[in-house]
Amino acid sequence: MFDIYNLYERMESHNIMLSFKGVITSELLSSILQIMEAKLDKMEEHPKTRKKVFNVLVECLQNLYHHIDDYPSGVGPSDRKSAIFMIGRQANHYDIITGNFILNENVDYLKERLEVVNQMSREELKEYYKAILNNGEMSQKGGGGLGMVDIARKSGQKLDFNFKRIDDTYSFFSLGVKIEQEQEIIN
Repeated sequence: MFDIYNLYERMESHNIMLSFKGVITSELLSSILQIMEAKLDKMEEHPKTRKKVFNVLVECLQNLYHHIDDYPSGVGPSDRKSAIFMIGRQANHYDIITGNFILNENVDYLKERLEVVNQMSREELKEYYKAILNNGEMSQKGGGGLGMVDIARKSGQKLDFNFKRIDDTYSFFSLGVKIEQEQEIIN
């Protein structure tokens, strides 16, 4: 039998505040955002930190909702829009981690975009974001690639990502975002 206590202990040791595995729906996104907003308010987190965490979470969840590759019926994961995400709080930062299946044919494109984003400074990210908006550049899924740029801008950190090849058709894409907590300045 599955050891649920072991899972609990692992989540507790990593300070996981919220986790989910399953199909991502718009109703779920709304519920999760309400839950996290209430948790951040209750923890009396610095307003700047709350805003960053919330904004990055919105972008990460929207990416899951809009950019999970769809699979033909009967092929691939049983839940074609299935994903996983977790939000954890450490001593001085938050971690938002997401994972979803993607088609292998999309791995190189996404990896290249993420590497470009990770090479940019804050100012370069700001300019790149404006350029994408002004050029009307669109990705295969209809977005301009703004999500990952926005996540990097708002978190102020490099994006941690990985692609695990599952078989000849699918890979599992993992994204980790670190958000530093604002420190209260006492005069």
